[in-house]
Amino acid sequence: MSSAAQGRGEGTHEGKGMAPAIPYYAPTGEECTLFEQAFRNHLPLLIKGPTGCGKTRFVAHMAARLGRPLYTVACHDDLTAADLTGRYLLKGGDTVWTDGPLTRAVREGAICYLDEVVEARKDVTVVLHPLTDHRRVLPLERTGELLEAPPGFMLVVSYNPGYQNVLKGLKPSTRQRFLGLDFGFPPPEAEASIVAQESGLPRDRCVPLVRLANALRDLKGQDLEEGVSTRLLVYCAALIAAGMKPAQAIRAAMIEPLTDEPDVRQALLRVAEITLG
Repeated sequence: MSSAAQGRGEGTHEGKGMAPAIPYYAPTGEECTLFEQAFRNHLPLLIKGPTGCGKTRFVAHMAARLGRPLYTVACHDDLTAADLTGRYLLKGGDTVWTDGPLTRAVREGAICYLDEVVEARKDVTVVLHPLTDHRRVLPLERTGELLEAPPGFMLVVSYNPGYQNVLKGLKPSTRQRFLGLDFGFPPPEAEASIVAQESGLPRDRCVPLVRLANALRDLKGQDLEEGVSTRLLVYCAALIAAGMKPAQAIRAAMIEPLTDEPDVRQALLRVAEITLG
């Protein structure tokens, strides 16, 4: 899975210089068409889906496919509106305005992707509102600018509905500013092909790993908060492809990351034994 920026207000920027290769992505429905239509009609997009199901890779794939630069920001509970828009910083004794990733994306006509947007502080959504309606503007109060988003700009946000609660959720007034895309794990056959492509492990050896992942996903909401992500499946297959014994790889990549409870861990290992025979 493609990585996202972790620092305060920092975003990955792809697209300068030579055109990047299009990241691998296997469509499972009409999601690519919806993204393209949203882009061409200047509409913001909200992607909902569990952790590690490929949301970030999908956005990176579509940005490259559309030939647009991409800024990706991994939101967290300390992320403020200023981290996205910019702030004055001291440089060589002078106070200089420095654009944040959202402002840079608007200026350049890039795609700005806010991953797990519900994790950010509430003032972030207020900043997004003028960009998500007919105005498509970004007010910068500190500099007195009112930036109009060019046609190439697109705002994409995502979150994991499984982690939503009363304190961390998008208000209806914000949600209804976006097109919505429900993003889940791929069907088993497609997921096996994806894992094989990403890990280098032969597809026939990925099939039982996908079967185990789905068995563990069925336990979500019982003993587990989250099921095995496609990302973890790729990690597991990569370890096996590198020569690690399957039992060790499964424990390291598909069992240990899911729980710290010894009893639950033993139960998951038993599920693995039964599922894989």
